[in-house]
Amino acid sequence: MSDLSKYTSLRVGGPAKKIIHVSSEKEIIDAIEQSEGSPILILGGGTNVLIADSGFDGTVIHISNDSIHYEMDACSGATITIGAGQDWDQLVQISIERGLAGLETLSGIPGTVGAAPIQNIGAYGHEVSEFITRVRTYDREEKQVKTFTNSQCEFSYRSSHFKQHPGRYVILDVAFQLRQGQLSDPITYVELSKKLGIQPGEKADVIATRNAVLELRASKGMLISNEDPDSWSAGSFFTNPIISQQAADGLPNAAPKWPLNDGRVKISAAWLIENSGIHKGDSIGGAKVSTKHVLALTNSGTATASDIAALAKKARDRVKEKYGITLVAEVNLIGVEI
Repeated sequence: MSDLSKYTSLRVGGPAKKIIHVSSEKEIIDAIEQSEGSPILILGGGTNVLIADSGFDGTVIHISNDSIHYEMDACSGATITIGAGQDWDQLVQISIERGLAGLETLSGIPGTVGAAPIQNIGAYGHEVSEFITRVRTYDREEKQVKTFTNSQCEFSYRSSHFKQHPGRYVILDVAFQLRQGQLSDPITYVELSKKLGIQPGEKADVIATRNAVLELRASKGMLISNEDPDSWSAGSFFTNPIISQQAADGLPNAAPKWPLNDGRVKISAAWLIENSGIHKGDSIGGAKVSTKHVLALTNSGTATASDIAALAKKARDRVKEKYGITLVAEVNLIGVEI
C-alpha cells in the first residue's frame, strides 16, 4: 500500500489500497476500466486535496501525461493542446517562451492542467475559462471519450460542469486559444498593477507580469518550496463567498466587496477569517495558519489530516458565528469532514 502523503502538497494522507501511475491517454482509460467496481481517486499534482489519515480504500490513478500539440495561425494566434498531467506553471512558462500572452496572471498556481478546468482556477483578475476552447474527457458513466466546448463546460466562479458531477469525468487533455504578443491584457487587479508600477487598466510586459505574480504569490506563501514548511499548503483553503447585496450591506465597510453582474457580491474570505479572530500563525497540532496569508492552512512538518481539518473547521465556525456566512472549502476533501 502506498502512502498518499508523498503525492500531496499538504504532505498528509494515509495509504491507498492500490495506486496506478499512468502517462498516456490509453493508460488512463485502461486503468479506469480495469478499476471500475471499486472506489477510484484521480490524482494529478495533489495540490488541491486533503486526504484522510486513514487513506483511500480503493484505487488511486496518478496521472502524468504531459503531451503538447501546438498549432499556430497568423490571424488568431495559437491553439495549444496539453495533456492533463502537465504541470500548470510549466504550461504558463511554455506559452510565454513561444511568444504567447494570456496566461501570465495565472502563473505559479500549483497543480496540473487537468485540474484547471474542473476548478476553473483563477488569480489576479483572470480565470482559466477565458482561454479554454475545449476539454476532452473520459465519461465513466457512458464509458466513452467525450469532448466539451467552452460553453458546455458551464464555467462559473471556481466551478464547472465537471466539478458539479464529481467522479464522472476524467480530464484527458485541454485546448487553449492564446494570442501572440509581448503585452498582457489590461491589468485590472490593483495589487498587481501597483507591483508593476502601472495604472489599473494599463498593459504590461508579459514576462514582467509573470515575475510580478510569482513574487506576489511567494510573499503570500502560495508558492510551494521544499525548504519552507510555511508553504506546505493546498493554496487557498476556502473560496471567496458570494452573497446577496443585502447581506453584503450588513458587513462592515472595511470588508472588501466585489459587485458581480448578477447583483450579488463577492466577499474576501481572508478578511472574514482574519476579522473573526483567526490569525496568521494560529495552530492546532502540526497544522498552522500560514504566517503569510490566512487562507493558506499549512503543515508545519508534523501535521495530520485531522489537524488540518480541525483548523479549517475552527476558521469556518468563527466566521459563521461572527458574520453568519458559511465558508466553502476550495480544497477537495477525501474521507475528511470539517
